[in-house]
Amino acid sequence: MDKIVVEHLNLRYSDGTESLRDLNLVIPANAITALMGPAGGGKSTFLRALNRLNDLADVVAQSGRVLIDGKDILEPEMDVIALRRKVGMVFSRPLPLPLTIYQNVSYGLEVAGERNREVLDKAVKLALDQAELWDEVHDRLSDPAEALSGGQKQRLCLARALALKPEVILLDEPTSALDPVATAKIESSLSELKKNYTIVIAPHNTQQTARVADWVAFFLQGEMIEFGPSKDIFTRPKDKRTEEYLSLIHISEPTRPY
Repeated sequence: MDKIVVEHLNLRYSDGTESLRDLNLVIPANAITALMGPAGGGKSTFLRALNRLNDLADVVAQSGRVLIDGKDILEPEMDVIALRRKVGMVFSRPLPLPLTIYQNVSYGLEVAGERNREVLDKAVKLALDQAELWDEVHDRLSDPAEALSGGQKQRLCLARALALKPEVILLDEPTSALDPVATAKIESSLSELKKNYTIVIAPHNTQQTARVADWVAFFLQGEMIEFGPSKDIFTRPKDKRTEEYLSLIHISEPTRPY
């Protein structure tokens, strides 16, 4: 089943940077789609287009369509607040709110008007469970979030997004500042989350792409060069530019079993 359909998406910033050029892509539901390519290729810009965060940037021209469940999210009448509840995002740097662990997760629900403590308690526990953090923090939910380790903070940010029950989760280099142990926990949680969510991730290195991705899109200078199953991209890419990029970074075999 297709969750996101992108048709002829173009985007240009005010400084003249044309970040995305005629992007066409179909992202399947309940899978992890990874965006791969060198820095400046348009990966982060594309992620931000999926929940309209580019509205906050100096974009001077944007055209094309981005359909989520058949609805074009780029239409002017789109409820952007509702969209960002449906399409949650986790950034490269964990930025917990200056609140308790519990309040960080419940914050979005409370802002939306939820006041029932039982409902909030269940939502907080479920979100922390899904982010594989509950066992580590269940007895200190009233502690400040700032007391957590870097890896725990990032999983807390993931839990905060999950508490709003999104359908799509976007992750922009979510483990770039984390150690291998924390990275493994994030990757483990993603492999479980894809059963119920559509996940689009821009990993911070290609090794991670090989480990977590079901589908891979290779971006280069604002264009999507190639898209396909992860196994095919890593073992038999169709485009010479994809092959050259993988050779350049010394990735010849995927680091996950297929």
